[in-house]
Amino acid sequence: MATRDQILDLKKQIGENIIGQEDVITKILIGLLTDGNVLLEGLPGLAKTRAVKSLAKHLSCKLSRIQFTPDLLPADITGTEIYQPEGEEKFRFQPGPIFSNLVLADEINRAPAKVQAALLEAMEERQVSVAGKTHPMEPLFMVLATENPIEQEGTYPLPEAQLDRFIMKIEVTYPGYDEEIKIVRLVREESKQQKNSQQGPSPIPQEVVFAARQEISEVKVNEPAEKYMVDIISATRYPDQFGEKLKKWISYGASPRGTIALDKCARVTAWLEGRDYVTPDDIRFIAKDVLRHRLILSYNANADGMNVNQVIDELLKNVSVS
Repeated sequence: MATRDQILDLKKQIGENIIGQEDVITKILIGLLTDGNVLLEGLPGLAKTRAVKSLAKHLSCKLSRIQFTPDLLPADITGTEIYQPEGEEKFRFQPGPIFSNLVLADEINRAPAKVQAALLEAMEERQVSVAGKTHPMEPLFMVLATENPIEQEGTYPLPEAQLDRFIMKIEVTYPGYDEEIKIVRLVREESKQQKNSQQGPSPIPQEVVFAARQEISEVKVNEPAEKYMVDIISATRYPDQFGEKLKKWISYGASPRGTIALDKCARVTAWLEGRDYVTPDDIRFIAKDVLRHRLILSYNANADGMNVNQVIDELLKNVSVS
């Protein structure tokens, strides 16, 4: 079976467990194939954790879940040196839950700054430093963090520097009416299957992900598509050149990391569609997810009742393909 077919099969298997969130599944896979980290934002009960667990179930990999709380310490994530009286080495490193393939950082904004800083090194450098020693992460490594957009009591807002390390911020919304009926039936059916202990399909090997990344690196981005991506990012930095409304609504724009993320995600989107070149539609498909956590809106935007998604919509209307 071709590499792309195996990835699409993985998407289908996850979709059988997560109803009404097809875009979310696609974008999680885009994050995986870009070798990036993703932030999932949504109210409790919208299958954020279930989506991550389903990915780990159908992909041959290790999953660790870290429940972030205000009393969490960096060592609770990274691991620590343990004293052992016998043997040549008096101290032995005990790895923490960060040493896994998929790391579910549940309610990441409930952890204090020191814990978030420890996670930041693993996300960006793919290593952890403990007691002066550096410990590399697994070749397949991805942080999938979740946060609740409503409840802010007892939380620590993520700094912009850490938000910028997430390749995408994916919004998880309510399913539709018909989809919710299917969800109830799915959960009911799963209860029966657990009693019968039916075995599911074999997990997809990690090598398929690495092979897919290699193929994606060959996807072409022509000059008009390149300019379109840079124009979109430029519009976030110099909104006065793209209309009075954008000038009034945007205070700070995206960094070059945003341009790189747009390029990576667009190439994966094209590859999933079976093309070896990027189109403007590929760029627009993932623009909101790449940009929504990289823009800082002004007071005027809040006063006008504009959220970040609406501002990005306005931005895309004003930026044309050259």
